[in-house]
Amino acid sequence: MSGADDAWQDPGPFLRGVAWLDEGRPVRADPADTMRLPWDTGERAALPIGVRLEFTPGQARAVEIRYRATVPGPTDTLRDIAHGFALWDRHRAVHEVWTEPAAEAVVRIDLPGGGGPFTVHPPEAQSPLILGVRGIGGPLAPAPRTPRWVVHGDSITEGWWSTRPAHGWAAVAGRELGWDTVNLGYAGSARGELATAEQIARLPADALTLAFGTNCWSRVPFSAPMLYETTRAFIGLVRQGHPQTPLLLLSPVLRPEAERTPNRLGATLGALRDAMERAVRDRITAGDGRLALLPGRDLLGPEHLADGLHPDDEGHRVLGLAVVTAMRRAGFDAG
Repeated sequence: MSGADDAWQDPGPFLRGVAWLDEGRPVRADPADTMRLPWDTGERAALPIGVRLEFTPGQARAVEIRYRATVPGPTDTLRDIAHGFALWDRHRAVHEVWTEPAAEAVVRIDLPGGGGPFTVHPPEAQSPLILGVRGIGGPLAPAPRTPRWVVHGDSITEGWWSTRPAHGWAAVAGRELGWDTVNLGYAGSARGELATAEQIARLPADALTLAFGTNCWSRVPFSAPMLYETTRAFIGLVRQGHPQTPLLLLSPVLRPEAERTPNRLGATLGALRDAMERAVRDRITAGDGRLALLPGRDLLGPEHLADGLHPDDEGHRVLGLAVVTAMRRAGFDAG
């Protein structure tokens, strides 16, 4: 049996990647401002993408996590997605424990020697809510706080087609930089919604990255002039809350089917990308010295795309490291 030193601890101080809380549950859009968001954004914002636990173990030889997850029904499309808790140190995966989603359960992860800090990436598909954590053999301590990096984008930023939560490009880059990544990637959405820009303006952040645009070719078609003005307006609203915060815009990565194919408003993805990049360059020329641009077109090749759109694990790794390089070249890596 567990002793007094193994008592359950409040998970709050251990959680990282948290943007907002809605009655104690991490969410990725402001719960007081959901009515202005598109339905698809609100749906994706309910998933705890990028939320994780970070701790130093002290004398603990294992960590236990008590959680509640959605149990998929027999016809649920998420039923066959693996339900794993991954333990990482700063650079690599150490252990992975596979469980089943349950209304309430406890998972135990053995810890290696060394002082950490360690990160546990919970599974994301069944929206697990962490109810408590405890060290076996001694109490855990929350990991030291690190610079907070807010990243906004679409399904690529959300990490689609990466095989683990820790393998998405935003997680890769945050780990390399040693930053607390807050993932506001909304699959199918992220079309420059100005309500999202206003929410980002209100979030605490030491650095910012915007990586939207590909869904402006297909899901809701934009013309190039529309996306130019939307990009200028989006950045302008973010700057109202973050006038001097380092901000990197990553323009859309390669999407072969869209590069030269006009959408319903006559814009190719190449033209949309050019419009976004021109909006950023114009703002830099006008005096925004804490804004940088990373053109996305040539960062990935077709061999990096799992489905012609989303990167595979290697593509996410390449993209994440390209973002790290861009942040460092711009002098943004000091936090």
